[in-house]
Order: sequence, then structure tokens, then C-alpha cells
Amino acid sequence: MAPNTSPLANLRVVEMTEALAGPYCAMLLGDLGADVIKVERPGVGDQSRGWGPPFLDGESAYYLSVNRNKRSLELDIKEAADSALLARLLDTADVFITNNPRMESLRRAGIDPETVRGRNPRLVYAAISGYGHTGPKAGRAGYDVIAQGEAGLMALTGGPEDGPIRFPTPMADITAGLYTLIGILAALYRRDNRGDGSEGGQLIDVALVDSQTTWLANVGGSYFATGERPLKMGNTHPTITPYQPVRARDKEMIIAVGTERLWARFCGVLGAAESLMTDPRFATNQARNEHRAELIAEIERRLAERDADDGVEELVAAGIPAGPINFPDHTLADEQLLARRMIVELEHPMLGLVRSIGNPIRLSDTGPTYRRHPPTLGEHNEEIRAELAGSGE
Repeated sequence: MAPNTSPLANLRVVEMTEALAGPYCAMLLGDLGADVIKVERPGVGDQSRGWGPPFLDGESAYYLSVNRNKRSLELDIKEAADSALLARLLDTADVFITNNPRMESLRRAGIDPETVRGRNPRLVYAAISGYGHTGPKAGRAGYDVIAQGEAGLMALTGGPEDGPIRFPTPMADITAGLYTLIGILAALYRRDNRGDGSEGGQLIDVALVDSQTTWLANVGGSYFATGERPLKMGNTHPTITPYQPVRARDKEMIIAVGTERLWARFCGVLGAAESLMTDPRFATNQARNEHRAELIAEIERRLAERDADDGVEELVAAGIPAGPINFPDHTLADEQLLARRMIVELEHPMLGLVRSIGNPIRLSDTGPTYRRHPPTLGEHNEEIRAELAGSGE
């Protein structure tokens, strides 16, 4: 294996999480060069190993999607010898990631923040859970779909006639994983730059519901300003028009006309400089919002003369933001994504070439790198045990 020159090459991360939020965070740290050791239950492993279909020769595609750049170590922490081995491993770690929602369970296992950081004060301890470890709901189990519902997003997703709609991918898990990553990097920076002689590790407490709530963003701002419950908007934007999918001759496309300058250009491309551009109903963004239905009907009448792909190209050539509405198979074969190495291919000892979605972080000199296939369960048991024995820990 080539030398690891990535920005986090000297960090050891111990990940004791399952499903998505924790594994996703740890995978991104691995992409940036960290040595990530995934601690798993013997014979069972991460629960996502059993999530499917699809499976590839018994390996879950779900698991394979979020576990590259890791080594797998099986430990039964209810057994004294394995519990002691985990303690030795955590003594060597810079970061520990757990997603056990109950602090009392962590204390019983001897892996609560106070115990672990008492042995290793430099450790950054990242705890991911559904509701966090403070507040009246602390300790409740939480999954992505619960966070999407409780944080107010499902109630707003879809059109006015729809019931609650779950976002099709686990965005609460992914968001919590990203916030945990940010917290870890901030805590490591603080630890290594304190200059006061202290060891400097700290606890990071990230909740799925907290993380998902941040997606309310401008919607929450509107509620704070008016006190009015937000309405379902479907594919339209609450404050910008036209900023949505529109129908062309063959299919829908997306337009995003966010400024008056773009509006003037857009009307020019449509050949509507003497009609839409001068219509008082559409003279300002506020007016366009108030007359959205009439405006979209006029736009679609003109776009009915163009195929969507041609319309996108024409608008983009004029400097107007526009794009297609792709299915995933189109997206994952797109020349732009391929050029930016967003499709990762790694050789797996059982499965051959395994593909996953790449890390979008671009560093000009140092990463990310893709070094290890998603490990089979316990693939690195002997290797890691030998390292700990050899280190004298």
C-alpha cells in the first residue's frame, strides 16, 4: 500500500457505531487519511451488514456504501479480555465515535466519556444519538425517519395535497454524520493548538433531531418572523419565482432565476422581452411570487417548443442557472461527476470491483484518498491485535 500522506494520516479513529451516521462520519475521516478501526460484534457486526436487498455475494450494498477506508475488529465487550483490549485500543486513539443512545449503557461497558477520557485525556469522544445526552428526551432510541418527522421536515415535504413524505435517502443520518465530522475536526484543532499544557480532548454530543432541525433554516426564520406555520410548497420556492421544475416539450427541467438581471436574460432567451418582461404582474420578484401560477403557465407555453436538454443548454449558454432532472443512473454516469472522481472504485477480495459515492471535499495537495475496500467482518482481527501487542499498550 502506498504511503499515506493525507491530512489526517497520523490520527487513529476508533468507530463503534452502526447503520449510517457514525459509519458515514468515520468513512469521511478515513478518506482524509485517518486510520479508522471499526469495532464490531463477533459474528454479527454492524447491523447494516444485514440490510438488503441488494446483496453482493452476501455483502450488503448498504454496508458497502459507507464503510471504505476502515479496518474491522471483532470484539465482545461483555467478555473481560475483549473489554480490556478495547480499553488498550482507546488508549492509542485520537477519536472515539459511538452511537449508543444510553449513557448508563456506556458506563456499564466502561466506555463512557469520563472513564475513557480519564485514561486518555487527549481523546476526542464523539457521541451520536437520536436526541443527544441532555434534555428530557435523552436516551431515547432514534432512527433517521423519526428525526425527519420530529424535526418538521416530513410535514413540509411534497405538495399541498400530500401527506407527510420521507426524504428517500437518510438525510438526518448523513447530516448528523457531517456535523459530527465538523465537531471532531474543531475539537482536534483546539486540542492541538491550546498551548496551555493541558491534554485538551473533549466530548462532542450530536443528535439526529438537532441536526435535522437545522434543515429548517430559512423556513424557521420565516416562522420566527411571522409566527405562521409554513405551508407545503412542493417544488416551488417560497420567496423566489421562477425557481422550480418546469415542463418543456419532452420532460421537465429546472430553472433558477434568482435575480432581476437573470430575469431579463431569461425573458430574452424565451423571446419574451416584449411580453413577460413588460407585464406588471411579473415586473418584480415579489410580483412574480404573487402571480406564480400565471407566470409558470406562460413559461411552459414557450418551453413547449423546446426539448428539455436543448432548453437547459440554451439557458446555461446565456448564463442562466438551469439543469436536468436526472434519475440516479443518469447522475452516476454523468461526465462532470466522473471528471471530479465522485465515483470510487476499490478492489474487494470477495466481490471484485466495488463502487461507492466519493468524498466531495477537494484539497489541492492532500486528498481525499481511497485506500481500503469496505472490510469484511473481522478482516483485521489478527493485524490489529498484533499491533497492540507490539506497541506494549
